[in-house]
Amino acid sequence: MLYWLMQHNPNLMEGLHDVATGDSRVFLTGRTAAAAVVSFLTAWLMGPIAIRWLKSRFRERIDSASTRLNELHAAKASTPTMGGLFIVSAILISSLLWCDLGNAYVQQAIVLTLGMAVIGGYDDWIKVSTNRRGLTARQKLVAQLVVAGGVSIWLWMVQSERPSGLEVALPITGWAIGLGLFFLPWAVLVIVGSSNGVNLTDGLDGLAGGCLLFSGAAFAALSYVAGHHGMAEYLSVPYMPGAGELSVVFGAMVGSLLGFLWYNCYPAEVFMGDTGSLPLGGLLGLGAMVTRQELLLLVIGGVFVIETLSVILQVTSFRLTGKRLIRCSPLHNHFVLLGEHELKIVVRFWIGSALLAVVAVASLKLR
Repeated sequence: MLYWLMQHNPNLMEGLHDVATGDSRVFLTGRTAAAAVVSFLTAWLMGPIAIRWLKSRFRERIDSASTRLNELHAAKASTPTMGGLFIVSAILISSLLWCDLGNAYVQQAIVLTLGMAVIGGYDDWIKVSTNRRGLTARQKLVAQLVVAGGVSIWLWMVQSERPSGLEVALPITGWAIGLGLFFLPWAVLVIVGSSNGVNLTDGLDGLAGGCLLFSGAAFAALSYVAGHHGMAEYLSVPYMPGAGELSVVFGAMVGSLLGFLWYNCYPAEVFMGDTGSLPLGGLLGLGAMVTRQELLLLVIGGVFVIETLSVILQVTSFRLTGKRLIRCSPLHNHFVLLGEHELKIVVRFWIGSALLAVVAVASLKLR
């Protein structure tokens, strides 16, 4: 809305054309920063009200498959969950204020965020209102595939009009691989995989939120570069007209996570729940698809990748040999059972996520 007012106010816009960033005639850098600040304030101010409301309705039930883990986390029972509600609300409010709502990428981000939040919210609701552990794996996956599939078709229609829109950029080499129609299943895989990777990581106070903070900041930078013709050419990355607007969305994501971590840091007053982890992970996947940096997502989201692989390898090993590779998956639970303090585990994972984000963005200059 504020973007529209700025764009249609001649006095406000006078002289901006020559100094605007990328494709936008309205300051993209300033709007990204403003989106982060507004989103932070929204989440921070909304937090106490949301937590009181969630505490009266949606309290966490400690019921994992590990008896020992349940004992260690017993003190967290009855902590309000579904905190993703005020994370998503902050992102959407800030995006509606500062984004170009006519931009297809922004529209896709909003639809994907809402769709995944509904799936996550229903899953959380089942957990806290019944004795079940949420949706079955098949039910959740089918719902995610429907949402991701719809957004992927829409994205394919937009990307097919871009010169490099259907190519996967290979990190460091500067080479690319054309996908054609294979773009559709690939996009679904990236979005759903990223969504579930974040979901698996959300197991300790502040763990997923802090890692998402660095990953979101990295994709804010990548979106900014991809939408700026000069920067994209200089760094040899695919130029995607309009992609810069996603940096505003990711700015809002970073701000909302900062506001949420105010209440989610150890000891947590509220948990993110699937309501937050599914849409935020999906947004990372969408950012990778738009900027054509899906392989770089494996580096930026390296913590989520490792957590996911730890589950896959653990299950595979147990089914084939009857033996476990680590004490408990995902990986962060292995360290919990080793006796490491939760705060130490979380901060070390944050450090790893920050380093991976820096390495990924720095690798652009190596091309």
